[in-house]
Amino acid sequence: MNKSGLTQHSRTCSVYLESRLRHPMPQGPAPAPTERLPRSDDSDENHPNNGDDDWPVQDGDGGGSQGGDEREEEREVAEPRVDTDYHEGMTALPCDRDGEFLPEGSLPPPIETTSDNWEPFQSRVHFELADLIFRRNQMPKTHINELLELWAASMVQAHTDLTENHAPFSNSQDLLATIDAIQVGDVPWQSFVCERVSDDPNAPEWTRQEYEVWFRDVDKVSDVMIANTDFNNEVDPRPYREYNRQGRRRYSNFMSGDWAWDQADLICQDEANEGAMFVPLILGNDKTTVSVATGQNEFYPVYLSIGNVRNNVRRAHRNAVAVVAFLAIPKTTHEHQNSVAFRDFRRQVTHTSFSVLLQSAKPAMTRYKVRRCFDRHYRRIIHGIACVLCDYPDQVGHTAIVQNWCPTCLAHWKDLDGNCNDTLLRTQEHRNALIYAFKDYPQKLRDEYGIVAVTIPFTNDFPRADIHELVAPDLLHQLIKGTFKDHLVTWVCDYFDRKYGKTAAKTYLDEIDRRIASVPIFSQLRRFPQGRGFKQWTGDDSKALMKVYVPAIQGLVPAQMVRALRHFIEFCYLARRNIIDEDALDEMEVALQAFHRERQCFITTGVRTDISLPRQHSMVHYPLKIRLFGAPNGLCTSITESKHIKAIKEPWRRSNRFNALGQMLISNQRLDKLAAARADFIGRRMLRGTCLLSAIEYREQQQAEADETPGDDRLEDGGALEGPRIEGDVILSSNRRKHFVSSKRTVLCPAFPDMLRRFVHNQLHPDDPVEPRSRTPDLDIDLPDMEARIAVKYSATAIFYAPSDVCGVGGMRKEIIRATPSWRRGPARFDCVFVSTGDAPGSFRSLSVAHVKLFFSFRSAGNDFSCALVHWFKAVGSGPDADTGMWIVEPEMLRNVTPSLEIISVDAIYRAAHLIPIFGSDFIPQSVKYSNSLEHFKKFYVNRFIDHHAFEIV
Repeated sequence: MNKSGLTQHSRTCSVYLESRLRHPMPQGPAPAPTERLPRSDDSDENHPNNGDDDWPVQDGDGGGSQGGDEREEEREVAEPRVDTDYHEGMTALPCDRDGEFLPEGSLPPPIETTSDNWEPFQSRVHFELADLIFRRNQMPKTHINELLELWAASMVQAHTDLTENHAPFSNSQDLLATIDAIQVGDVPWQSFVCERVSDDPNAPEWTRQEYEVWFRDVDKVSDVMIANTDFNNEVDPRPYREYNRQGRRRYSNFMSGDWAWDQADLICQDEANEGAMFVPLILGNDKTTVSVATGQNEFYPVYLSIGNVRNNVRRAHRNAVAVVAFLAIPKTTHEHQNSVAFRDFRRQVTHTSFSVLLQSAKPAMTRYKVRRCFDRHYRRIIHGIACVLCDYPDQVGHTAIVQNWCPTCLAHWKDLDGNCNDTLLRTQEHRNALIYAFKDYPQKLRDEYGIVAVTIPFTNDFPRADIHELVAPDLLHQLIKGTFKDHLVTWVCDYFDRKYGKTAAKTYLDEIDRRIASVPIFSQLRRFPQGRGFKQWTGDDSKALMKVYVPAIQGLVPAQMVRALRHFIEFCYLARRNIIDEDALDEMEVALQAFHRERQCFITTGVRTDISLPRQHSMVHYPLKIRLFGAPNGLCTSITESKHIKAIKEPWRRSNRFNALGQMLISNQRLDKLAAARADFIGRRMLRGTCLLSAIEYREQQQAEADETPGDDRLEDGGALEGPRIEGDVILSSNRRKHFVSSKRTVLCPAFPDMLRRFVHNQLHPDDPVEPRSRTPDLDIDLPDMEARIAVKYSATAIFYAPSDVCGVGGMRKEIIRATPSWRRGPARFDCVFVSTGDAPGSFRSLSVAHVKLFFSFRSAGNDFSCALVHWFKAVGSGPDADTGMWIVEPEMLRNVTPSLEIISVDAIYRAAHLIPIFGSDFIPQSVKYSNSLEHFKKFYVNRFIDHHAFEIV
């Protein structure tokens, strides 16, 4: 079987990558490489180069593989067949403005605004310029004025009328006033004051202050989201349950969870609500600091989303997350900072603020309202308070419990994981009963149940809301920042301190840093050139360290410690999946039990005396929370933290820093108005194509209207095409770096010309393949004599469906595979790849690993070929390593100890692979760098933790 594979479809590089996603060319399945030799029995952030070498354009020297055959079908992702049950009461039936249901198949009411009305802007150019200047470029006012003056001056030169201002806006104030005049998405800011609790001049200062809270009408903000036509086809109007072929549940988007279904059951107890659409209100809050300078630079924003929007849209924001409040942050002196009275007061201020904030939405929680929706139909809407996204300190405040207790269950803080399977869950009803039973013994409630009785949760004021149930799982703070970085990584460092002493331990920590720094480069992998020794540690840093940490410590710490880290990371990656079925939940339970078992090594080595930590304990409740709310990757605080940049930090930077909050509120309001206007224009099909093409079409239409006869109707263009989800594609870059005059020239190895001839033979004669010369040098067979000009390429772009990773709304992701003699004017970079073999689809056994030595293309016998020269790796052993859980590979060598090289079609490449050396117990030489580690070591781990897609396929 030919490992390079027969190219079954034509591949041309005359279209850009985005065009391939929007207009896929029919193609067959990826060709399979030849069968491998028997397995051995031995058991920096890298952004693409500046330039367009990663984007395929027309290339006369062959940007594709064998031509001549038409692609037969789109290689779209074949989703597993699922059965879906929808709630029979909350059916989201369309109705008219008065709430009367419409007959089935009724069209939505016509758009009230014409498709050429750009108000308050004069034209598309005016809107696009305002959006570019204010939202995307965030240009200062002085620069705006200079730009508009230059614009006006250039237009004056082309016009004779000097009295008319030819620029789109006269100045920055005119631009801002136009943005303020946008009517869609206009939800103004309001404020209320939490009054002082004491007028006694001798009372602490915090009791004599008033606290101002700024907020926007939650009911109106949710209406804007519901009516956003940009969400059409990306929302779930009804609660639903999905089952795989085996009849087991699948959990993905919020409405697929049991909580939405149970809420619909409760709502439909009132028959008047049947046929309505349930719109859960998802809340998130997280303090953030905008500067490390002195002064008041801390803000406490509250965010809102709706549960109907799918996880991929919420993760990509797409206006599905909005800031709706800035809470007050009570301050006091050091004397009262840790007092129980001040902490209780601060909590109650927060709960009171949430209660006031949500009052506008409360009427629609029991009696429906009628609103226009994403598809322009009207529907009856019922709201409900859904889950709350926040880190552990805020969870403690929201649930009104004592620090170090669990907000979800009644496990005692001294032994949270001791009897976790038999521990009762907290409920609001049980809390109220305990408070009533121990009303004369509030300290007993604190000590034995962890309940702060003086604080009343805001959910007490709203129907069907239980704050203990609504606390959402938090992948970022509970697992990645909390358990991994703050606990496990710190404990590993403490292990070296206890075993070797603080001075000698530093040499081992330096060794770990060198190992991490020597990890081969990979697309989008954050590098640690100096190891872990930096002060400003972010969530992205923790995620990047998690990808490489297990191989880095292997050999330096006990195997049980390595297994503890490995099982914890496996749990995290399972929880981060876009779709989690009951099988995955079972795997999570197994990984959690293994983690609890293996983490005991930190106690036996003296690093810890016990392990009873709320963040680690939260893992016990993940299966329950996933069944309630769907996959956690759509509800993580990383969504609100990333929103900080647009909603808090950038508006703060564009303010004058004095009383910045008011300026930040106006900036956020303008941003939301621009976003709502863009969604409205898109919904009316007014933003198709580029601004220049739109202007040209407008001129052509004006000319045609002058010539056309009465009754001549123009055909309407089609709507926007959503990019398909394809399993995988690899495209060579468009830029040729060097031409080899002839295929007879030696490239990397003397056998290259004959390897190339045999490759072409196998492509043209798939039924009569021959082995590469490097394997069978003495074959007596007629091979084509070819004379080809070879175009060398330094990169290829792989696109694949990876919905669990950072991706587009359609779930697609791209990465750049490099094979260049100098990367960013530094050392060479030659990446590794997964090559499809097709032996056992869906597992590592269907993939082989290869080290790319050269990307090139050429034309021969009227066919275009896109190829890669690769050095094969072979698997060591029959399964993954017992401690790290990773497969081990080694370079494949021939009998004469030369590398096993072969030319393959890029069609056979699935995506990039990341290899990490097996460092062992010895310290690595100082000469080992990230650029040469693949040549220095003999065996490597196939890194399944490099991203979530790799975790699923390896």
